[in-house]
Amino acid sequence: MGRRKLGKFHMSVFFKLGNFKIFGFQLLLPGELLELKSTYVTLDCLGFEWELHRMYLFKSHVLSQLLAEATQHSLSPSTGSILKSKKVTIALEISDQDVTRFAFAVALKNMYNSEPEVNEEDALGILAAAEVLQFPSLFQKCIQVMRRSICPTNVCSYYTAGCKYKQPSLIALCERWTEVNLVPQLGSQICLRNLPLELLQKVLKSPRLFTINEFYLLRTALYWVFLQQNPKIQIIPSYDTILRYFSRHLEELWKINFFPLPWLTRILSDHYHALENGGDMAFQADFNTQAVRFGLLLRKEPRYHAEIISIYGFFFELKAIKHDASAYSFYMKRVRHADPIISYFTADRSPVSLQKEREVKYEIKAQCQIDGKWEEFTTERVTQSFGVKKPSSKSQVRKKQKKLTNYFKIYI
Repeated sequence: MGRRKLGKFHMSVFFKLGNFKIFGFQLLLPGELLELKSTYVTLDCLGFEWELHRMYLFKSHVLSQLLAEATQHSLSPSTGSILKSKKVTIALEISDQDVTRFAFAVALKNMYNSEPEVNEEDALGILAAAEVLQFPSLFQKCIQVMRRSICPTNVCSYYTAGCKYKQPSLIALCERWTEVNLVPQLGSQICLRNLPLELLQKVLKSPRLFTINEFYLLRTALYWVFLQQNPKIQIIPSYDTILRYFSRHLEELWKINFFPLPWLTRILSDHYHALENGGDMAFQADFNTQAVRFGLLLRKEPRYHAEIISIYGFFFELKAIKHDASAYSFYMKRVRHADPIISYFTADRSPVSLQKEREVKYEIKAQCQIDGKWEEFTTERVTQSFGVKKPSSKSQVRKKQKKLTNYFKIYI
């Protein structure tokens, strides 16, 4: 400990002994407070002895309570003051495995700060330490840092922590992030294996779930199952590996009747009926669960995004256009089967309907992040007859004047 004189005051700098260091500053005043404020307390915890300044322990409800109990045994019977020769030691048992020595050291260091300081990479462990210490300001600071730093590598652990410590705002943000990023980001990374089943089921049922198309969503689900069954794998496998794995189990799935025959028969018959009746999806009554989803992921460049989709003999072009730094528009347009923008592979492999008019029920949604908060803009559900010539070939145009990063999704 180093100390330098400043007139009537002394500034002391405290260094923790051992593998971790805590730097704190204490202003020592003359008079009666000098003796109290210069008194150290030894905290026995996690196999270390941590020497702390008594005056800062009030920030932790747990430590201040332990100190109050220990102080009762250190008072002079005659004067009621603390005995100078009596060293106060308190002990704290921690069973939470998330509380590491480093995280605990950072939490203790923050008792010396006027404002809590938390790094993103350490937030989870410090949160656990703050909960054990009952250090409210540090706990809330950790939640704030976690809320603004959700990404594929931590969303699962943040969600678990939110459930563990009953933090609904953090839980909601993790759910919202996963709804938008399950397929485009989390689905291609090894950390997908950490996604809790409860969260996966909730997101799959969400009407705000973003996906490029239904196949991408199926592929993500297959990857998740594969990673649960093969926990030792350290890198995300190729899709061919996934297919070979599930191909070996198809016969078993058939024997246990995993997909009930009536269920499969109904789906195939509905599909056949739609093709035989000009694309009519007469048996698809629930738009929320039976509409086919297509999506575009918008980056900063290029300014124009388009995708051709085909469904029951009809071709549509999905478009998203960036007009300037803060203006976007989204729409879809019917195109002829012989249009040059349709690739030969798509036209050759897809059925073709020659109907001039086609009634379509659709909904266009744009999801974006504005000032760290996810927002959604929608046309609501629309029923429209699409022709092959303007103006009937074009859907409603959804425009938005905002500075945003978009996930564009169309339901048909």
